[in-house]
Amino acid sequence: MRTRCWTRSAGAAPPGGSGSRPKTGSRSSPPARSARIRGRSRYQIVVERLELSGAGALLALLEARKKALAAEGLFDEARKRELPYLPETIGVVTSPTGAVIRDILHRIEDRFPRRVLVWPVTVQGAGAAEEIAAAIAGFNRLDAATPIVARGGGSLEDLWAFNEEVVVRAAAASDIPLIAAVGHETDVTLIDLAADLRAPTPTAAAEIAVPVRADLLERTHTLEHRLGASFRRLIAERRARVDGLGRGLPAARDRLRLGQARQASDLLAVRLGRAGRAALSERAARIGTAARLLESYSYRGVLARGFAVVRDQRERPVTSAAAVKPGAGLSLEFHDGRAAARATGRPKRRKAGRDEDDGGQAPLL
Repeated sequence: MRTRCWTRSAGAAPPGGSGSRPKTGSRSSPPARSARIRGRSRYQIVVERLELSGAGALLALLEARKKALAAEGLFDEARKRELPYLPETIGVVTSPTGAVIRDILHRIEDRFPRRVLVWPVTVQGAGAAEEIAAAIAGFNRLDAATPIVARGGGSLEDLWAFNEEVVVRAAAASDIPLIAAVGHETDVTLIDLAADLRAPTPTAAAEIAVPVRADLLERTHTLEHRLGASFRRLIAERRARVDGLGRGLPAARDRLRLGQARQASDLLAVRLGRAGRAALSERAARIGTAARLLESYSYRGVLARGFAVVRDQRERPVTSAAAVKPGAGLSLEFHDGRAAARATGRPKRRKAGRDEDDGGQAPLL
């Protein structure tokens, strides 16, 4: 049995156009009728209208939505803004579990530790788009310096929440620069086009958000060396000029002026040196203050004072004794490593009015 579909039924596109001509492997749910070929004992199916379904329907919807939003100017390059060079706070909109949030936090900690605010959302399924849009708007109210919207790779259906119009409009309406890191490098969603910058992966987004602290220190030392060399070169040029003038002015008055010029040159050299050292000292003090502030934000400083972080078997922090069941496996993180533990139940209360150990001494009265 053969199947026939006329060009007008298949949505033929004009030359150079972008119609819905079906491609090999695309799925459809066409209304059709059967017909018998005259003079032959054969039947054929005549497709009256061809419509895409499944992934084909999503692609058609995605293309139509992309054109409509682009016509409003939501994807214009002129709207893109530069990211802050060293933000104090970084917001992350993603699932609170999984490898994405761990990779982002680990990468930021390695490059330049910053304060990170995580807004947990559902990244696929019903209600995911609304949660993502609300998180973007929420970070705008909190004035987080650099929000990152991130998700791991997946199919077109898995990433569809980031193609929803409510998410795209929230990204376009953001008053602060936004980084989109959805899927892998080959996955392109509509939020990638509306964001100020698109990162190929969530890890790359963390690398874009903050510089490398070691590189900044090296750059500071390089600038210090260049500044000192410039001062020395300027002083040498001024002295050479004064010496040249001195050789051409043999008179006593001229020699006096020459001495005064040399004295002024030496004084200028001293002042320039002091100013340069003061500027470098101020920069070093600011970097040291920032480093101490960053260290105070880290929970590892608390661990060094004798505290420990308790996590369950799913690596989630335990913040309440009621959340621990007897026999549950726990992980204790100290300042110098981790140790495994198991909950045996609540500790027994001591009897009131009795010390733990009286040493066997009889009462005095």
